Amino acid sequence: MWSKFRLVFDNFSLILIAVVLTATFLPAHGTGAVYFGWITDLAIALLFFLHGAKLSREAIIAGAMHWRLHALVFACTFIMFPILGLISKPLLLPLLGMPLFIGFLYLCALPGTVQSAIAFTSIARGNIPAAVCSASASSLIGIVLTPVLLKLLLDADASDASNTMQAVKKISVQLLLPFLVGHLMRPLIGKWIDRNRSWLKNVDQSSILLVVYTAFSESVIGGLWSAVPPQALLVLTVVCCLMLALVLFLTTWLARRFHFNREDEIAIVFCGSKKSLATGVPMAQVLFGAAAIGPALLPIMIFHQIQLMACSFMANRYALQVLGHKDGQVSKA
Repeated sequence: MWSKFRLVFDNFSLILIAVVLTATFLPAHGTGAVYFGWITDLAIALLFFLHGAKLSREAIIAGAMHWRLHALVFACTFIMFPILGLISKPLLLPLLGMPLFIGFLYLCALPGTVQSAIAFTSIARGNIPAAVCSASASSLIGIVLTPVLLKLLLDADASDASNTMQAVKKISVQLLLPFLVGHLMRPLIGKWIDRNRSWLKNVDQSSILLVVYTAFSESVIGGLWSAVPPQALLVLTVVCCLMLALVLFLTTWLARRFHFNREDEIAIVFCGSKKSLATGVPMAQVLFGAAAIGPALLPIMIFHQIQLMACSFMANRYALQVLGHKDGQVSKA
């Protein structure tokens, strides 16, 4: 029983749930909240500095020429997802309520993941260089594009244009600048980063957990759980499952419709269907106020867990199909 449970929930997911419960019952407040806010800002800068330092230029060059693949991944991430979120408004708004629906639109506007998209592409024996390039570019472009998309999805009028530019500027300073500094320093620290990726992953995850605790503390004090009833969370979970199933179907269909080979199809499916918790959590800290940040984060946290479970199953299935195909060729020979 325990082994089956651990297949569904990894260590990070379990700790994430524990952090949300801690913030619910022991939220940071007063002077403690101020200190947590400062530490969180530093943790976010460190997180994106490390993301930039991990990004290999060789991998970018190796995958950058595959422009058709990247165009399709970007279209799925930044066009298809937002359109699906927008057209679902008449159905989902009454079911979820405005705070959670805004969080769902925020999920749709986010860039794709980097680490897990590449990892699943590797497990499934897909086009790894293209996945590295596409996922990394998506994360970088999303820093600027996500706040603009979110404003468009929320029917922002022209008077909100200055607020959008302020949000882009603030995100650029807090997220993009550390990312670029880290990448520019890669010639100096890249070998050290590559040697220590295993424990640096803990730094990444600790930064995300710290931001989640600070954000949920603010929202709990602002009345998060009175504004989000349990039945709304259940509906949100079902909605996230249906959204992921639809996007996985569409990315697979589009990859085959445009005649990509199997390796490219795998990269498209895993890069074009995923949304980044690592980018979404710190970006929400900039885009949303204290009362709104909790509901804004709930959809991406739920979607994150569902996509890990579903894509893990799909990656292993792709790998088994490849092995079966090779075994068939050997037997014919």
